[in-house]
Amino acid sequence: MCSQPPKEHHVDMFPYFEAAALLAPESATIGISGGEPTLFKAQLFAFLKSVLDKRPDLSFHILTNGQHFEEGDRPATAGLDQTRIVWGVPLYSHDPAIHDQVVGKPGAQKRLLENLAFLCRVGAAIELRTVLMQPNAPGLPQLARFITVMLPFIRTWAVMQTENIGYGRMNWKALFYDSSEGFEVVGRAVDFVRSRGVDARLYNFPLCTVPEAYRHLAPATISDWKRAYRAECEGCSLKAECGGFFEWHPREHGYSKLGAVQ
Repeated sequence: MCSQPPKEHHVDMFPYFEAAALLAPESATIGISGGEPTLFKAQLFAFLKSVLDKRPDLSFHILTNGQHFEEGDRPATAGLDQTRIVWGVPLYSHDPAIHDQVVGKPGAQKRLLENLAFLCRVGAAIELRTVLMQPNAPGLPQLARFITVMLPFIRTWAVMQTENIGYGRMNWKALFYDSSEGFEVVGRAVDFVRSRGVDARLYNFPLCTVPEAYRHLAPATISDWKRAYRAECEGCSLKAECGGFFEWHPREHGYSKLGAVQ
């Protein structure tokens, strides 16, 4: 379901990334996604160190699959100002078989848990991300319990709706979970982690698909260049604070319950 599948060719542009980052507006948060940025760990750590040292007002949000950290990375990661970096790392299920199936790599969950512990030891702030899909939705409450027991050190658990692009589009009918119809498992999971002191958020959820009691947990997370609103959104009192829909979200295989909030 990856919305940004890897390309056949890669060009190392870290010098350009640094030049661009140093021109960022004051107090900006710079997002790094991929591909997988930790495939180029030496360049990534050097880039982060240089920018953070030169621009003490900047911070970073880095998306990584968490597969490539190792103990030898401790000096480089410990040398970074971790208070200005949030690492967004995916965990799709408490069940290793489901997580490994989603990411297409045997043993991926085991490696991920080891590296989440490593990030904790170096003082990293972790945003744990779970994309909601048909294969993992039924087990979301069990994942919530797993998180509170095994990963209570995370900063935030973000439950995310699927994006209909890349591999997600190719497998849409088998993946998309209609949370407007089946929000109950999401609500139970979010309630559980929050009752145990773990912050939780709902990313990429149009507000009219979320029960009113949970809407304050659903910020507008869809990038403005991806965001679209529908005819049903006209007259909605929450449109100004709603993240809307991905522009390419299909009408024929999407949410079954939509409607303007008056």
